[in-house]
Amino acid sequence: MSLKQVMSALAVSSVLSLPALASDYLDTFTSFSDENKDTKTRVIFVPEGTAVELPEWSGSDVNAVNRAAEIEEFKGEASQLTTVIAPEGTKANHLLLAGVGDPAELSRFEAEKLGASIAAALKPELESVVFDTRLISNPGIAAELSSHIAHGIDLRNYRFDRYQSEPKERPQTAYHWLVKSPDMAEKKYLASRAIAEGVFVARDITALPGSDGYPEAIVKLAQEAMKDLNIELTIVTPEQVDEMGMGLLKSVSQGSQHGSYLLAAHYKGSNADPIALVGKGNTFDTGGYNLKTSSSSILRMQTDKAGAGAVIGAVMALAAQEAPVNVVAVAPLSHNLISGSATLPGDVVKAGDGTLVEIANTDAEGRLILGDGNWYANDKFKPRAIANIATLTGSKVGALGTGYAALFASEDDLRSAIIEAGNVTGEKVWELPLEGYDGIIDSPLADIRNIGSPGTQAGAAFLKHFAGDTPWIHIDMAADAMVSSDTGIHPAGPTGFGVRLLTEWVHQLEN
Repeated sequence: MSLKQVMSALAVSSVLSLPALASDYLDTFTSFSDENKDTKTRVIFVPEGTAVELPEWSGSDVNAVNRAAEIEEFKGEASQLTTVIAPEGTKANHLLLAGVGDPAELSRFEAEKLGASIAAALKPELESVVFDTRLISNPGIAAELSSHIAHGIDLRNYRFDRYQSEPKERPQTAYHWLVKSPDMAEKKYLASRAIAEGVFVARDITALPGSDGYPEAIVKLAQEAMKDLNIELTIVTPEQVDEMGMGLLKSVSQGSQHGSYLLAAHYKGSNADPIALVGKGNTFDTGGYNLKTSSSSILRMQTDKAGAGAVIGAVMALAAQEAPVNVVAVAPLSHNLISGSATLPGDVVKAGDGTLVEIANTDAEGRLILGDGNWYANDKFKPRAIANIATLTGSKVGALGTGYAALFASEDDLRSAIIEAGNVTGEKVWELPLEGYDGIIDSPLADIRNIGSPGTQAGAAFLKHFAGDTPWIHIDMAADAMVSSDTGIHPAGPTGFGVRLLTEWVHQLEN
């Protein structure tokens, strides 16, 4: 019995059952070949202005298909999809015509979105599908587009269904890619598949309900997911968090039966100084004594650990790619509840670096755990750059909505690399100013306080304090961690936002 079958047989309880590994999420099979196969469904990629004509078709088959395409006004424009009934001589029942416009101009993200649209259009019960790229004349471009489109299909086919008593059957289709350079296509696809695995783990971390996805459970999930990768895992227990003086991280979990942990996942693929990815892992956020009073807001608070999922998934992706980079994910993990031992508004807490912090609002907890996370990254790994990523502030949502994540950066090279990474992956960022906000987190009681106005800048200023002199960026991804309906490469639910962005950012820095 597979791990996935075991999971489906278990009853949901308040005790965590580890989800299936990412490789078990897809029951599909993807292969690349230059040999044609007969199938009942064929997807044909058509450049704009190109007649749909395959070598094995008769003249009457060609005429019939192109006549049907004309009736449907299919012109091969980028992302255009049209299904036609296949003539008898084509040995298929259906042909899905997929426009790629000018193949040389189709971006990676547009190709991935095309793949997601194809995944949504194909019936999940199909046994096999041939993806035919022979109308794309350049073999290298055809191979690259194939890998991107296949990646988009994988991302859209993910499901988080382990809390459903009778989940819908997942696609079990064999996807056969017909390409002129199959080895090149497969190599590129495997690099993308490593990213998809990281995205799936990040989505799982984000989706786990608060009572099942507490700090120790996330540590165990990460251990299981990373066990076959060349990653050195360090687990800092609640007792060690206290001993090391990380009072900010400790304080957020003081009201919970689940103490704070810190997880560091180090992939050393080069001897360069490491890049540190520090992601917020507040596994559930009631707001503490500054209680969240909106039922819709508190219902989504399992997503407050999406930043931790992003950095864990990104390091997994880079390790699986065997990328020549030195990168460490640091995930401080907390559980922000209310009890007689919970931190009170107005308390003063000492951070790992010795800073005394006034807790002016217990619902501004993410920056607290990230502050100690930044200190830990600097103290233990001496990184050449730190990237923070978090669902941090409601102010970000008011400023940018979900079209962009907010960006703050201390260095031009880090800034340009993350903006380019956002453009490549479609996880776009928009820089907000931090200059001119001196004193925004000054405290009359302690060294600094954990709130200020405007809120997004105050959160960034707090994190920058604990990054010290290390070159630094911060990505505020509030409201980007989950979608309510199927959207592009994301099925409804957690998005895994940040895995693809950070993975590409690290590549951009190295290149």
